[in-house]
Amino acid sequence: MDKIEAQFLKKEKPTFRVGDNVRVHTKVVEGDKERIQIFAGVVIGRRGHGINETFTVRRISYGEGVERVFPIHSPRIDKVEIERQGSVRRAKLTYLRKRVGKGATLVKEKASSASAAA
Repeated sequence: MDKIEAQFLKKEKPTFRVGDNVRVHTKVVEGDKERIQIFAGVVIGRRGHGINETFTVRRISYGEGVERVFPIHSPRIDKVEIERQGSVRRAKLTYLRKRVGKGATLVKEKASSASAAA
């Protein structure tokens, strides 16, 4: 199975972790036109491996929480930009669903190496 799936895997897998703020650039087809749509939010989980690997991004839109699951190796995903790296101690951040307001999007920022050395 791995040999068959290998041809569909992306050569450069995006390197982000749970807790990071990311911008996912997805290709959207409308009629005969194709455009890029950006979905920005916090990565609250990753699951699977190989061709089935997915990640979930959560954001607050008009006061309502919106979650979207993206396959990492999908040809519809153009690129994943890391806006801010987060420092978390969990593999899944499902507790963010219960939070309201600013607390629903806040994840502690990863300490930079310069401030850690001082």
